[in-house]
Amino acid sequence: MTPLTITSRDAATGPVLEITGDLDHRTAPELRQAVGNLTLAAGQLMVLDLAGLEFCDSSGITALLAARNLAIEQSSGIALAAVPDNTARILHTVGLDRVFTIHPDASAATTPAPQRADPTRETVDVASRRSGGAGPGGVRAGRFPRR
Repeated sequence: MTPLTITSRDAATGPVLEITGDLDHRTAPELRQAVGNLTLAAGQLMVLDLAGLEFCDSSGITALLAARNLAIEQSSGIALAAVPDNTARILHTVGLDRVFTIHPDASAATTPAPQRADPTRETVDVASRRSGGAGPGGVRAGRFPRR
């Protein structure tokens, strides 16, 4: 058995926990405690970097799900990075590859996404749609947020 080591660091997107060793029934509480000690701000992304994970049993998978639940409770996200093949197979078999966002490595997981327009604030030129570009009296109307 390889001892579990959890190292925390900050990234632009939020905290990154580097997990190495065996994540099993004996060590899963350590991950739960490490995740429970984090303070996540709404919108942050917690990344669990599994590059050094050597073994993961069902208790380890349950600890990953507990981390996800905590992130959701705090209005944050979670992503797994560098998931070893044997663990990725298990996640796929039980359908958790559709529950977790999985990245090839921590760098990819912590690269901020490009800014996207807020879909609830999409602008629409209402007058142009109705009158071919001009509002009542031939005056061009401004752009209004779509509600």
